[in-house]
Amino acid sequence: MSTKEKVSEELLLDEETIKQNEIVLFNDDVNTFDHVIETLIMACDHTPEQAEQCSLIVHYNGKCTVKTGEYNDLKPRCSKLLNAGLSAEIV
Repeated sequence: MSTKEKVSEELLLDEETIKQNEIVLFNDDVNTFDHVIETLIMACDHTPEQAEQCSLIVHYNGKCTVKTGEYNDLKPRCSKLLNAGLSAEIV
């Protein structure tokens, strides 16, 4: 095995050990599209277009992954969504 292959294999193993979580946003009959879009921009650093697309996916599919990352980064973001009255969880 060449040195380059060994380094590549070690990098792949390191990447697999980092656990990626997701914030899943759920549909509700209470919040307006504008509120959801504004909250996604504020809490998840979405662009307006990205937030609008996520709000439509949530509306039509019942849920949507709105942010992926490490748990410690997602926890305060999910709390902001919950405090704004949205239904979300980290999976």
